[in-house]
Amino acid sequence: MRVGFAGTPAFAARALEAIARAGYTIPLVLTRPDRPKGRGLKLEPSPVKALAASLGIPVLQPATLKSEAARAEALAIPLDVLVVAAYGLILPEAVLAWPRHGCLNIHASKLPRWRGAAPIARAIEAGDAATGITIMQMDAGLDTGPMVEVVDVPIGARETGGTLHDRLALAGAQAIVTVLRRLEREGALAALPQPAVGATYAAKVGKGDAAIDWGRPAATLDALIRAYDPSPGAHATCAGEAVKIWRAHPVPRSAPAEPGDVVARSGGILDVACGTRVEDGALRLVEVQPSGGRRMAAGAYAAGRGIDVGSRFGPGDREAGGVPRP
Repeated sequence: MRVGFAGTPAFAARALEAIARAGYTIPLVLTRPDRPKGRGLKLEPSPVKALAASLGIPVLQPATLKSEAARAEALAIPLDVLVVAAYGLILPEAVLAWPRHGCLNIHASKLPRWRGAAPIARAIEAGDAATGITIMQMDAGLDTGPMVEVVDVPIGARETGGTLHDRLALAGAQAIVTVLRRLEREGALAALPQPAVGATYAAKVGKGDAAIDWGRPAATLDALIRAYDPSPGAHATCAGEAVKIWRAHPVPRSAPAEPGDVVARSGGILDVACGTRVEDGALRLVEVQPSGGRRMAAGAYAAGRGIDVGSRFGPGDREAGGVPRP
């Protein structure tokens, strides 16, 4: 069976590797064009392109698939099925109709919840207890196609975007091989329509999404910090300096305080008031990263900058998006 593949990030590379290991013929990989990265803005291949090159699989990198000319080279290659995972380009009708068995998408949620670009971060940010992998037959809608395979994946109490990403990537890789084997064995795939209710949209993560607003409850901010670890990283300010908050957890507080006030500072403990009520608690900061610096223990950060009870953390800059990682 001739299996084409379209994907770009590490999540997709895990699936491509599994398909290759399963022994399928992969005549073509589609991925996004190389992008400038790092301080030198050197062009770097996507994780999918790097893996495909190491496996000797031909790669095409069209900037768009909208025009007939842009997709002509790809569509000239016959396929039985095209597997799509976090590709980053909309597939027009001509591409959806290209493979003999259509296009299968690996989506990192249990559809119809969290359709869209950022299902992993949005699930953690929302406090969901579980998510999943959905293999769906693609149609012209946004993650609306009928479901071929659904895998439940619980979300741990201290899950981060990074840890959940890795577990979902593995689950997706295993699920797509299962589905391909079924297709090869049976010659067709049964699919169920997505439920009519329960659809939510996981909007693409913007620069301001991970900005900390200390007026929100500690439990809400805890989920936000974990959702955007490792990218883009939750961010705030203190004494006019941008700072990323990498690890923290909610703790109770016993007295009123203004949002962002440091309410406890002793040794390695650095507690910051959250919300507008005592019941909203505080965040105990564990690991932070000051602007231009490296990650460090919150206690060391406070000691080095003279932060104590009465100091105040400010909100993250929704325009600047926090401090870059060195």
